[in-house]
Amino acid sequence: MLPHVCGTLNAVIAALLLAALAAIRTGRRELHARFMGTAVVTGVGFLVIYTLQSAILEHRRFPGHDWIRATFIAILGSHELLAVVAVPLIARTVYLARKGRFAEHRKLVRFTYPVWLYVAVTGIVIYWMNNYVRPR
Repeated sequence: MLPHVCGTLNAVIAALLLAALAAIRTGRRELHARFMGTAVVTGVGFLVIYTLQSAILEHRRFPGHDWIRATFIAILGSHELLAVVAVPLIARTVYLARKGRFAEHRKLVRFTYPVWLYVAVTGIVIYWMNNYVRPR
């Protein structure tokens, strides 16, 4: 069940990030802040559940020796690297917004947002590949 929860949380985060982008582009700052706050809380929930999942479930190798496995490994590698990078970026971006330092916030968001969205979307792809392309 935990992998399905993690997959769902990644989808929720991606949807919240897209909704937050739409809100800020239409000048609805308060709505943007709510969407982003919810995305951060959901992300923290994801990290807790993913940590539990990693502790409870044993690591399993993605099956196969073909282009599908190679694609999975490439996506997983970029996802893991950028997920590690995303955490401090998100924390700093939120800090700047909370302190009202919006010029700095906007500059950092140009990098943080696409990284976070990529991590969320590739999390969905990894979930799909693990559970539906080559279920174990």
